[in-house]
Amino acid sequence: MPKKVRELKKLVKKAGYVYQPDRGKGSHTFWEHPLLPDRPLCIPGKDGDDAPKYLEKEIDLALRKLEELESQEDEE
Repeated sequence: MPKKVRELKKLVKKAGYVYQPDRGKGSHTFWEHPLLPDRPLCIPGKDGDDAPKYLEKEIDLALRKLEELESQEDEE
């Protein structure tokens, strides 16, 4: 069963992404993370919509990359 868009937004917010309210049009929301400024996330759809599979994969990949960066910072 696919996740809802609201669940994905909650995940990225918990991971430290910051909502960019002045970007996007319609139901698209943009999110940026201070450690990944070159990799913003665009989440299309209303909160109650099912998230597309590609979007779940994209967010999962971004969160893994973020975990790698944070673990590298902890090692230093």
